[in-house]
Amino acid sequence: MKESVVKLLKEGAELRLKMAESMVEDITEAAEAIAGAFKAGRKLLLFGNGGSAADAQHIAAEFMNRFLIERPPLPAIALTTDTSILTSIANDYAYDDIFSKQVKALGKKGDVALGITTGGSSANVLKAFRVANKLGMTTIALTGEAGKAASLASISLQIPSRSVPRIQEAHIVVGHILCELTDTLLFRDVGKR
Repeated sequence: MKESVVKLLKEGAELRLKMAESMVEDITEAAEAIAGAFKAGRKLLLFGNGGSAADAQHIAAEFMNRFLIERPPLPAIALTTDTSILTSIANDYAYDDIFSKQVKALGKKGDVALGITTGGSSANVLKAFRVANKLGMTTIALTGEAGKAASLASISLQIPSRSVPRIQEAHIVVGHILCELTDTLLFRDVGKR
């Protein structure tokens, strides 16, 4: 049993080292896009299914409340939280429309849409990206190494793995890095007074 724990911890550590080799530029570009949108008075819309829905909510909360420093709240909205909206769209139209209809209603040119999908092929995430792209939003795909989402996004953050648990763990690491970099870009002088 202990060997399994060690093995799983090492898998996660090895994946983060791979990410450090392959994802630095893309993560930096994503943070700059998010910070630029906030600076311009725009917003961040986040969405995904299952564990990715929870990650969308977690990351939105970090931006809306605070991350590591005291700073103003930032306009980040998880499109996964309103059960009445989600179930009415799924019931009256299709589950594939639950995010795209919200993006169409809330998204504006200059906003950022961050879609999270471990397999990279969630139909409702792909549809939301297509709508966001038509609206002139910056789209960021946070995925594993497979799937179509990366090809639809302005910025692709592909975790170099096909293991769903390791991808999910890495997604929250990337989410935290995006929060910290965004805070640094927007409020680097806050703690220096």
